[in-house]
Amino acid sequence: MIPAAKPEIGDEERAAVDRVLRSGMLAQGPEVAAFEEEFSKHVGGRHCIAMNSGTSSLHLGFIAGGIKPGDEVIVPSFSFAATANSVVLAGGVPVFADIDPKTFNIDPNHVASLITNKTRGIMPVHLYGHIAAMNEINEIAKKHNLLVFEDAAQGHLASLNGKSAGEFSTVASFSFYPTKNMTAGEGGMCVTDSAEVARTLRLLRNQGQEIRYRNEIVGFNTRMTDIHAAIGRVQLAKLPAWTKKRQENAAYLNNNLKNVVTPVVAPGTTHSYHQYTILIPGGDAAKRDEFMKRIGGQGVGSGVYYPTPIHRLPSFNLDLKLPVTEKVIKECVSLPIYPTLTQDELKTIVSVVNEVAAAL
Repeated sequence: MIPAAKPEIGDEERAAVDRVLRSGMLAQGPEVAAFEEEFSKHVGGRHCIAMNSGTSSLHLGFIAGGIKPGDEVIVPSFSFAATANSVVLAGGVPVFADIDPKTFNIDPNHVASLITNKTRGIMPVHLYGHIAAMNEINEIAKKHNLLVFEDAAQGHLASLNGKSAGEFSTVASFSFYPTKNMTAGEGGMCVTDSAEVARTLRLLRNQGQEIRYRNEIVGFNTRMTDIHAAIGRVQLAKLPAWTKKRQENAAYLNNNLKNVVTPVVAPGTTHSYHQYTILIPGGDAAKRDEFMKRIGGQGVGSGVYYPTPIHRLPSFNLDLKLPVTEKVIKECVSLPIYPTLTQDELKTIVSVVNEVAAAL
């Protein structure tokens, strides 16, 4: 079986963990500080604050960035639940927007139509590694005096006109979950250009204290360990080459797949391909599921990200009309794209997908 995703952990990561264990400095320490400094080089030199998860980064990013109880934040429904959960955890109210049918990212035109006197922020998601339409979103935000946040959990090294994910907002949040383009085992990173917001984030993640036992605010414990940071540092060094290989794999699939809709890359955008997501035309989830069953039977793994839009999850259960979202969730399938795919495996994916798609 060619798995749908495959975390890459090698001898360098193991050696880094052993180095930390031998040092005796396990909690947030020099490895975390070094990881933050090194990550900053990939986001225009912005302040970077490491967290224990991507969800913590989203949650604390809203608090430090200025979201207050009752504030509305416009988010896409076609995303992982943490996108909206983090708004609620910060006391805000998520307002769900539809998506662009080509890039699967939040639709700026629909965002504009959802703004009320309670709207305080907009948070696009750089879904699958394709950066959102940040220029349009920032224009809307400027017009209405709104805050912009980036859910960059899947956006490592994605860019728009040479500007990287993480450089377009008040606070951006990255994830280092094992299936992301790079991992720290678990973890997240908040990115901001504001020294004041950065300091608040550092207080929030560490029980509200910068100096031990001098707690300035009510905070959390969302610190990253040095073990996780050491893994992240090794993976970060590998990330550019891995991203290039993902892009090469995507180009091969784009040029050879038939009878499916391959990913679209918007002008000026560099796609980092966290997922390689195709559509099985027809708006029929049963057809899509049969496609997945058949390619799986021939050794090609796949996944659906995401089968249920957030607004219809039991945790929200809202009756909304988001027609593009509803169509895409019935047609989308993500194929293997990770950097260690061999040429033979790529050929197998193409052969199997083309055969099954033609037979449906």
